Amino acid sequence: MILAAGRSERFRGRVNKVFVLLRGRPLLRWCVDAFIASGAVEELVVVARPGEEGQISALLSEVPLPVQVVLGGERRQDSARAGVEAARGEYVLVHDAARPLVSPELIRRVLKATEEFEAAVPVLSVVDTVRYVDERGFLRPEDVRRAGLVRIQTPQGFRRELLLSALEVAERQGLPLTDDASAVLALGRRVAAVPGSPENLKITHPEDLKLAESLLPG
Repeated sequence: MILAAGRSERFRGRVNKVFVLLRGRPLLRWCVDAFIASGAVEELVVVARPGEEGQISALLSEVPLPVQVVLGGERRQDSARAGVEAARGEYVLVHDAARPLVSPELIRRVLKATEEFEAAVPVLSVVDTVRYVDERGFLRPEDVRRAGLVRIQTPQGFRRELLLSALEVAERQGLPLTDDASAVLALGRRVAAVPGSPENLKITHPEDLKLAESLLPG
């Protein structure tokens, strides 16, 4: 399941960034091609922004897998739930279309852990010094311990019924979610952490495209 329904507000572009070209290929298509190359998925569900479903369907018209394009909601968790409800497999991998350099190896790694633990996410250790700032932008004196602190990536993998149940409970309780693992953790369930990839960066700002370009082989 690929989430492509974001607002792209920080990207400062006039179009949804999933259509922005990286070496002549839209970011969304980079993601799709990685999942196809992984050999790990049997179908694709792409969650689109209302009004863009036709453009996405055309972009994926030659994909050699069953494809569904469904409409997303106002919040990320609404879009995730729409995608999960449309999916048919026992397991789902939820990926952000703004991460075009996800590798087939990472996809297979997350799926393997998901099949073992029912929920798994790729993570990267935090290596920089981390501090809090106050409301005026000045550093606060408290230390933030880096031991055990990680950065979360996608794809995140789940047994489909577990994630659907978690999203439904989060909706009833009014929980704001920053990612799908948050919903599962809120149920008191464990989520396995698997090694992520530094190349699996998220395209948030226009300058991130240049970084992604530099990571591609010549």
